[in-house]
Amino acid sequence: MSNGLKQYFPMIQTREELCKKIQTTPELKFLFDSWDESQQEEFLQFCTGMQGVKILYDSFFKQILNPDTAPSRLEELLSLILQRHIRILHVLPNDSSRIAEENALLIMDIVVQLEDGSIANIEVQKIGYSFPGQRSACYSADLLLRQYKRAKNERKKKFSYRDIKSVYTIVFIEKSSGEMKRHKQDYVHHFCQKSDTGLHMELLQEFVFIPLDIYRETRHNKGIKNDLDAWLTFLSEDNPEMIVQLIKQYPKFIPIYREIYELCRNVEKIMGLFSKELQILDKNTVQYMIDQMQNTIDEQQNTIAQKNELLASQAVLLQQKEKELEQFKKQLEEQRNL
Repeated sequence: MSNGLKQYFPMIQTREELCKKIQTTPELKFLFDSWDESQQEEFLQFCTGMQGVKILYDSFFKQILNPDTAPSRLEELLSLILQRHIRILHVLPNDSSRIAEENALLIMDIVVQLEDGSIANIEVQKIGYSFPGQRSACYSADLLLRQYKRAKNERKKKFSYRDIKSVYTIVFIEKSSGEMKRHKQDYVHHFCQKSDTGLHMELLQEFVFIPLDIYRETRHNKGIKNDLDAWLTFLSEDNPEMIVQLIKQYPKFIPIYREIYELCRNVEKIMGLFSKELQILDKNTVQYMIDQMQNTIDEQQNTIAQKNELLASQAVLLQQKEKELEQFKKQLEEQRNL
């Protein structure tokens, strides 16, 4: 298989170079041997440019779109999604007790404060059903409460509820839920609270859900049409041919991919990042299986409850029939005695 990416990024290592580094360094060899065959192959493929790097891996996403070191990248992406100019003021710690305690199928999240004081929470989820509207609302409310506490503490007696700014929850979803699949032509879903009378009130919470699998399906028909499409292709595509098409059409991604492949030359660091991703995926797989089993148990319990209700109603009907039969027998006896 030819390596089309290497002609654009000559720093990409050959498979032979990479394997030699791994095999001649005991610590790297030990780590490499701890992975299964498919994991080893995935690592070798993306490091040598035979496949693209999965940008949505937590470590890679945070490395490439780090708002501390490269804020302009995340600012551009957020500006395209929210359709207004975005400037990041601060990166906020995502150390909420709610987030820390939850064992969700969360790949990563970045929380930033914007220039106007509003907060954006960028999430990546592998499976859409694991991040339903209820969970999104709780995450948003959590950030809203944190902002309220911080503003009240800083402003003291000068505090006003008007000091509280909007909270945006932006969720990239790798595998969309069944509900999203019913909207096959839509891949950016923007939710905000509106009155049915036209009355305007600033209710602060907005949500954007972006199912990337649906985006890829629509792109096959229409191609990369705009800057947002280009970013979504960058985030979701690991096919080298599509990556080449992307950088030809949007050369601004060339420096980002160059950074990725420079990172891949640091074998020790990239193996550490990849190993961390495997641990996250293993943990999430276990949690996913638990969630699936719990869903099955809940469905079975619901079915049993419905059957019990049906049996109970049938028992009541049977008792009524028996009572009617007794009355009928009694009437027959009375007629015979006349």
